[in-house]
Amino acid sequence: MQRRATLAVTTASATLALLVAGTPAAHPATPAAQAAPAPGTLVSQDIATAGTGSPYYRIPALTRTTKGTLLAAYDARPTLGDLPGNLGVVLRRSTDGGTTWQAQQVIRKEAAPKGFGDPSLLVDRETGRVFVFYAASVNQGFFGSATGNDESDPNVLQADYSYSDDDGLTWKHERITAEIKNPAWAGMFAASGEGIQVRNGTYKGRLIQQYAIRHNGANYAVSAYSDDHGATWKMGTPVGPGGDENKTVELSDGRIMLNNRSAPYRTVAYSSDGGVTYTPFQQDKELPDPANNGSVARFAPDVPASHPRAQWLMFSNTATTNSRSNLTVRLSCDNGQNWPVRKTVESGAAAYSTLTPLGSGTAGNDRVGLLWERANYQHITYSSFDVQWLGGVCAPVTVTPPASLSAGRTTEVTVRVVSQNDKDLPSGSVSLTLPSGWSAPSVTVPALKPGQGANMRIPVTVPAGASGAAPVTATYLVRGTQRSYGDGTLTVTTS
Repeated sequence: MQRRATLAVTTASATLALLVAGTPAAHPATPAAQAAPAPGTLVSQDIATAGTGSPYYRIPALTRTTKGTLLAAYDARPTLGDLPGNLGVVLRRSTDGGTTWQAQQVIRKEAAPKGFGDPSLLVDRETGRVFVFYAASVNQGFFGSATGNDESDPNVLQADYSYSDDDGLTWKHERITAEIKNPAWAGMFAASGEGIQVRNGTYKGRLIQQYAIRHNGANYAVSAYSDDHGATWKMGTPVGPGGDENKTVELSDGRIMLNNRSAPYRTVAYSSDGGVTYTPFQQDKELPDPANNGSVARFAPDVPASHPRAQWLMFSNTATTNSRSNLTVRLSCDNGQNWPVRKTVESGAAAYSTLTPLGSGTAGNDRVGLLWERANYQHITYSSFDVQWLGGVCAPVTVTPPASLSAGRTTEVTVRVVSQNDKDLPSGSVSLTLPSGWSAPSVTVPALKPGQGANMRIPVTVPAGASGAAPVTATYLVRGTQRSYGDGTLTVTTS
């Protein structure tokens, strides 16, 4: 492997004309951000605002260091355009769990026409080193990049990273294009957000950073990985076509799951060799997506496989199929096979988002950080929430349509609830959200023991004249406040 030379050092006091016009301030409408968040709350504050310090900010990345410092990185852009352009990667630090943030600092910025963008943070929890991966351009971006891996070719989009050994205060820069890029590939860039370090099993300690690559006119997803704390990097086998910005997460059984930006649903793939190779993509129809960058992460990454929360995953994206809106966070209690818990963070305009746990993920220490783009790219916003705010219960809900469903009649629809809870659940109820004019009563769900399921038959009345397919959402309510959801489609049949 080629060993890279250190390119430069950036300190927290580095200043550039583009970025020193001002330091983004906390969103004034969120005074709760000035105090430790109360249990059961979502708190938010803007940490970067377009026109303050830079004309625009985009592409959030977030992580928590081994010292407990929160690092939020993102692009500072002269326009909303991607690379190529004179973009820079900037950072804010919080040493009090996201309550307050230090002044914005520059990680990487150079004179035009050079540009650096799309950051992804990754912490080596064995050494404490923090990496931030990003793309580097001169003349070309992802779609215009030439093939080859000549690190001095201005027409090749380059793979760079910066690293910090002092908790994000100062940074050194390296280029790894020749080390990881197949010369046959054209564009290649690090998928923004956060990479992972494998915590358990055969590949424990492995660092994994996701990339999107372009080959023969199609896009693929691929993992770059290091087994020596970042001294050298290797590239796995691309999965696709149909790849795009993507994230990985370590499952409790040791596999790596890749979750990929794709419309109208996210696509997923699985690796049993630590991210080197993956199964083909398959749609996850519980995760609608408008082709927007999202995030997936373990809720409690360090608990043993036997712990009740070892299989908990959290996910965020704009949960629509046609617009960047309705930013939603979800929880899975079974390694992503089902996503029964969900809650909206922002119903209006939102875009990229990235999640990171703020604590152990166990009871009483289960707050989560969320960095996202708000209000049509006007703000980079930091939010945090806990399980109590999510208000969910580990109980997947499945809607099974009847064999026939006639207009003007009442027909029973089967809804199944299965408890994945580690304790007994008391009796609850299931209700259906249906199109206007349709109706169905709420029905009782019996008490459920861990692993136990129950089928409820709900009479659904279809109005006369109804036709075609209709969306339905089943809501399971237990203990008065805890909910889980299941979506389905009911199709009116003609006799």
